[in-house]
Amino acid sequence: MEKSRQTLKTAIVEAAQALFTCFALGGKVLVCGNGGSAADAQHFAAEFVGKLRCSKRAGLPVMALTADTAFLTAWANDVGYEYVFSRQVETFAQPGDLLLGISTSGRSPNMIEAFKTARHCHINTIVLVGGDGGELLPLADLALVVPATDTQRIQEVQHLVLHLLCELVEKRVGEKEEGERGRVGEWERQRVANGNHQFYQLG
Repeated sequence: MEKSRQTLKTAIVEAAQALFTCFALGGKVLVCGNGGSAADAQHFAAEFVGKLRCSKRAGLPVMALTADTAFLTAWANDVGYEYVFSRQVETFAQPGDLLLGISTSGRSPNMIEAFKTARHCHINTIVLVGGDGGELLPLADLALVVPATDTQRIQEVQHLVLHLLCELVEKRVGEKEEGERGRVGEWERQRVANGNHQFYQLG
């Protein structure tokens, strides 16, 4: 954990900024993983669509590609499990979106295919991975590599990193929304001061 604190600090800040920028520009985040990382992907999405600490902010569009079991089982059965994420990237990703992958090894074929597809579609990518990063490392625009080889230790650090990303982004979003409310309030005050009382209450 201490080693991760030293090596991941800058990458966490950069990843949080990339996520915030994606949301600020109207994009959405697609997130995927296998096994425990699939659960982490859904947990991560839930924190953004719902809330972590800020109860008043708007929901943020994060979509877990692990959640649709009807599609996952159909595509795995009919085409192949290695394409269950890449097919969804093809279908749902739009310019300005971002793909976040969670993996302990960086060697899962379906994750590799998803990142290849994202690159082909010019979608920005972040990978949260352990060990040497595996084949996913060179496919990602930004990598957060946990300096460990034990799967459980990697997952424990990844849980913390995901919560830190949520908290940092939520803080930035809250500041942005507060600033926008302040600008609306100033606009209303100016209209009243100018003697024009036919205004709409916004927000």
